[in-house]
Amino acid sequence: MSSCLILGGGGYIGGNWARRLAAQKRFDRIVLADVRAPAQPPATGTEFVECDVRKPLVLGGLKPEWIFNFAAVHREPGHAREEYFDTNLAGAKNVCAFAGQSGCKNIFFTSSIAVYGALDQPVTEASRPYPTTPYGISKLCAELIHKGWRRSEAGRRLCICRPGVIYGPGDPGNILRMIRAIRKGYFVFPGSKHLRKSYGYIEGLLDSFEFIMAREESQLTYNYVERETETLGTLVEIIQTHLGKKTPAFTAPLPVLVAMARLAQLATGGRSPVHPVRVRKTASSTHVVPATLLQLGFKFRFDFTDSLKDWAKKTPEDFF
Repeated sequence: MSSCLILGGGGYIGGNWARRLAAQKRFDRIVLADVRAPAQPPATGTEFVECDVRKPLVLGGLKPEWIFNFAAVHREPGHAREEYFDTNLAGAKNVCAFAGQSGCKNIFFTSSIAVYGALDQPVTEASRPYPTTPYGISKLCAELIHKGWRRSEAGRRLCICRPGVIYGPGDPGNILRMIRAIRKGYFVFPGSKHLRKSYGYIEGLLDSFEFIMAREESQLTYNYVERETETLGTLVEIIQTHLGKKTPAFTAPLPVLVAMARLAQLATGGRSPVHPVRVRKTASSTHVVPATLLQLGFKFRFDFTDSLKDWAKKTPEDFF
């Protein structure tokens, strides 16, 4: 009986991947593991077990054909510096140890474009990693741990995906916040509308998982963002067209917006989603090129316009 293990199965990527695998009946048994149960019920045809990757994995004799390691502390802000290392590094070590003990030969690991650091210029997989945040540093170290596992025994296979900011149905992240701000007429460009922003639609990301798994390389690292990196101004125009609203979007100096975010945090006791760190991240350019996928002939199904249409079909309430 074929089986797979999805660590971080309670998260956004893990939950969506589990639903796709279950729909395809690709494995006889799909085990989702996470530190806490997912907010939404697991997909039909899957099972959930509680598991903390910071500790040695004990999974009742499970011998998976594939391990999908999506478990991570990733939200910025929201965690102390040491939490990124305690989870992302210890998790990588424990996952690789479990793969060795269970005889699993295949690991699919999600890293992050944060390993590249500041993205003032376009970056590809050939660009030198230079992470500048605890999250990015811990993810690059976790990549190295997984690579060590792959090299330590013949016949092992490792796929590493470095996704950009992933968005889509069910994710209350940057893109949904932008959509809601534009719909309500209070979106403000942080400094410039000409910043480039690389994002990845969840369905396209899952397409890339299938594409990479079907290949035969023993080790492959790739970026996932949608093929065209648009400016923030273009993204706003596309959202306005989709919503049928030409609400004005103004530009404000970054220091003013950061100060306003600090006031929002003080006024709400730290509960406001408007946070100085998020404002600065919005004002920083991310221009990632999915060069490996392009070279391998991957077919991108979605540009930003198409992704909004697909999203609206799945969860139209997000747009009203």
